[in-house]
Amino acid sequence: MSYLPADHRYEQMKYNRCGKSGLKLPLVSLGLWHNFGGVDTLENARKMIHRAFDLGITHFDLANNYGPPPGSAEKTFGQILSQDLSSYRDQFIISSKAGYLMWPGPYGNWGSRKYLIASLDQSLKRMGLDYVDIFYSHRPDPDTPLEETMRALDYAVRSGRALYVGISNYGTERTQKAAEILRDLGTPCLIHQPRYSMFDRWVEEDHLLETLEEEGIGSIVFSPLDQGILTDKYIDGIPEGSRAARESGFLKKEGVTEEKISKVKKLNEIAKARGQTMAQLALTWVLRKPQVTSALIGASKVSHIEEAAAIQQNLELSDDEEQQIEQILSD
Repeated sequence: MSYLPADHRYEQMKYNRCGKSGLKLPLVSLGLWHNFGGVDTLENARKMIHRAFDLGITHFDLANNYGPPPGSAEKTFGQILSQDLSSYRDQFIISSKAGYLMWPGPYGNWGSRKYLIASLDQSLKRMGLDYVDIFYSHRPDPDTPLEETMRALDYAVRSGRALYVGISNYGTERTQKAAEILRDLGTPCLIHQPRYSMFDRWVEEDHLLETLEEEGIGSIVFSPLDQGILTDKYIDGIPEGSRAARESGFLKKEGVTEEKISKVKKLNEIAKARGQTMAQLALTWVLRKPQVTSALIGASKVSHIEEAAAIQQNLELSDDEEQQIEQILSD
């Protein structure tokens, strides 16, 4: 049976303007970092992408190294797009990135022009696309001149391989320099993708969000649930089959500390009083910042996407709730 998206999908999602651009992104975006790789079940990935679009999630975030194995998430997405969604391509924002190791030798990593353009061409081939909507420098390269990396992003747009460009994991100082270079080249930086959650607040300490506002750059934050710790999943221990139990990716058992779980239990009481789940509270919290355009979620099943999309029903945090949360996090 061919897939037909829900008729009222755009009425179910809030869209925010990305910085000072004309582009709007959904409040919640779907990341394909985990659970869409070659080791995962294709039909589950298909169901999640279908359901996300039904709920008005139009932004699908990928990178060259997502899988595992690296590259396989883009292949999975490309297959689903070709088979089910090709006629809706212009209703999607599809992003990819390059910056981490993809192939051996000196040209398969970091931020050189050689690597970025070669990687983007490979990503387009894997997904069966003529262009991506957003192409990111996934991380700053300490050895490649920033001008070279930004000129490669500018070339990606001018050559028709991308519509917009962004950066990820850049601190404030490099962000300011990158924005200046791109602005002078005539290809402004659209978006920054930093890690941000209740348990990881470096963007506040580095004043990155204020910098993005000054520069007119939007932001989409990743790991807002701290790899699943900011949910009710680990409140009663580490369940079998969970990411921490498998020790897959970046979350290890030792990362699920008693201190964090103690705070999650207290935060969960605030969530319950608001009629939310712990995950929904964590997403609401990062989105309280006006500089945050979208929250990037991961999912292993359809219900995770439905839970995240439902935060729109209760997006406001009272001053009292914010103070309670701050007290818990600072203890």
